[in-house]
Amino acid sequence: MNNFTDTYKDKGARRLLVRELKSKGIIDEKVLAAIGKVQRHLFIHNDFRHHAYQDKAFPIGEGQTISQPYTVAYQTQLLHVEPKDKILEIGTGSGYQAAVLVEMGAHLYSIERQEKLFLKTKKLFSDLNYKATLLLGDGSVGCESAAPFDKIIVTAGAPKVPQNLVNQLKIGGILIIPVGDEKNQIMHSIIKKTDGSLEVIPLHAFRFVPLIGNQAW
Repeated sequence: MNNFTDTYKDKGARRLLVRELKSKGIIDEKVLAAIGKVQRHLFIHNDFRHHAYQDKAFPIGEGQTISQPYTVAYQTQLLHVEPKDKILEIGTGSGYQAAVLVEMGAHLYSIERQEKLFLKTKKLFSDLNYKATLLLGDGSVGCESAAPFDKIIVTAGAPKVPQNLVNQLKIGGILIIPVGDEKNQIMHSIIKKTDGSLEVIPLHAFRFVPLIGNQAW
């Protein structure tokens, strides 16, 4: 698997990736800075090492993928992350999205349902000294014990917005979630208003692996 070297070539490739993301409309400098720091090659199989900074998704095992950097940057930009935000991520996967959020100063809770991925990512986070609360379980029901959250991000496609996640969002909080069928989804930004009602903003089309769980597929 991966070693922990970060070569000049890797660093140069990240700079080019950041430039590419800018050209695709990512304007949040904090997001771009985090993408520029996180060593994506550590979050994928070494077979893909030389392609790590291409704007592509890759398989990570267990039928899951690491999202393309544009998708990570797009979702993260929608979160409007502030330092010390308490953020819940549904679908840890490889940990790449989680690492970007930690780099931005988030107090992160992240849930993964696949035990092999969970254990692998937990070890990687420990090795990299990334501080986050990684949990094994059904992300569709959220994390009631740590709620409420300032922000919630879902990195798998849901058939509907899980009510548990809405309930665990603070007033004024933001939930970013792709909603649709098992093949295609529309990204939604959902803001919980002061009266508890939701402002639902449908955005662009994406394709994620399905969100599996009690309040999902």
